[in-house]
Amino acid sequence: MKKMMRPLLYTLSSFLLVLIILFSVYAQRDIPVEKLKLKYAQSPSKFLPLMGMQVHYRDEGNPNDPSPLILIHGTSSSLNTWDSVVKIIVSNPKNKKRIIRFDLPAFGLTGPNPENDYASPYYTNFVDSFLNMLQIKKCTIAGNSLGGGIAWQYAVAHPEKANKLILLDASGYPQKNEKGSLGFKIASLPIINNLLLFITPKSLVKKSLETVFYDKSFVTEATVTRYHELLLSAGNRRATLSLFKSRRPLNPNEIKSIQQTSLIIWGEQDQLISVDNAYLFKQDIKNSQLFILPNVGHIPMEESYIKVANAIQSFINQ
Repeated sequence: MKKMMRPLLYTLSSFLLVLIILFSVYAQRDIPVEKLKLKYAQSPSKFLPLMGMQVHYRDEGNPNDPSPLILIHGTSSSLNTWDSVVKIIVSNPKNKKRIIRFDLPAFGLTGPNPENDYASPYYTNFVDSFLNMLQIKKCTIAGNSLGGGIAWQYAVAHPEKANKLILLDASGYPQKNEKGSLGFKIASLPIINNLLLFITPKSLVKKSLETVFYDKSFVTEATVTRYHELLLSAGNRRATLSLFKSRRPLNPNEIKSIQQTSLIIWGEQDQLISVDNAYLFKQDIKNSQLFILPNVGHIPMEESYIKVANAIQSFINQ
């Protein structure tokens, strides 16, 4: 019996040794939100008390615009993903738009919500509550990836408020054979994904971004640092993991009920949500336009921001 136990004890000891080494080399503490605010909450950033959180948002452009453009980011991202697009639209003297963007619960400087609820109905309720707080009765709503899924679900739930819809590489249909990012794959693995609560090396974020961007020159040190630091913002890793654990497939049949005039923008080289989904959205949304960007990946508003900004402006002004 003792002889049989020795190999098992040796294996367990080796495993514990590996864990100790991993934690000593790669373990990283959460970064306090107040510290990150000094870097990522410069003007025009504001914070809105809502649903037990301090929601980080930016409200720019024409304050008298009766139907603002609402921008929603994707998983593990933040409102900063829209920086270049917003700059182009706001600086255009011919454009009179008001643009509002925010960090979703679980991400950026908004961080985790007290209910630990990241299901689709929660996000629909959050967006509506946010718009109500700002007294916005009509809007054009746009979203990328997870944010795209939230945007079209909001348009379905509140057609009286969403005038137009813009989807950029949006979630909605069942995944097929997409390559996916390394970080998302690990986050989806039971048990192992819990290591991400403590071990989230910058190299993992960089590797994931290299899958997200088709043009690797966009994976700069500054971009990797931004994604990495905001992921480490206090509570965000645990919240993101909860989101992955509670994620449920969306109902694509609801997409057919979308009545809003819609613009579908897609990176042709998207490895996370295949460009095939763009054609499905075009097919299921009756009053829609499709704009495919060649040699662009999953987040076209960062990788092809000039074309995206121009497409959005043209669509809004129609």
